[in-house]
Amino acid sequence: QVQLVESGGGLVQAGGSLRLSCAASGRTFSNSFMAWFRQPSGKEREIVAAVNWSGGSTYYVTPVKGRFTISRDNAKNMVYLQMNNLKPEDTAVYYCAARSSRSSSPVNGYDYWGQGTQVTVSS
Repeated sequence: QVQLVESGGGLVQAGGSLRLSCAASGRTFSNSFMAWFRQPSGKEREIVAAVNWSGGSTYYVTPVKGRFTISRDNAKNMVYLQMNNLKPEDTAVYYCAARSSRSSSPVNGYDYWGQGTQVTVSS
């Protein structure tokens, strides 16, 4: 059974930093992207960042470029999201996602999801 478990969320002031972690178990996601999505209250879920198997290819949604960094440790079956210079508009539930597809597109086709971790940024 595949499980994705996020941790590291919390309350932080604007300008602060948080590091989210996602532990995957049940299988490895060889040669496929893993990603972080977020869903602000009352809004649709959106992709934030994605990283391929080697870490050599990453994708970021425009609002987080230069502030967030996604990485993965395949030996530990972990994926991380380092979030710096956080803004109130980053407030959301953040979800780790993985997929079986080996598509070259990083933004869709995810079929495994974590339970989410709340990130709240105060102004």
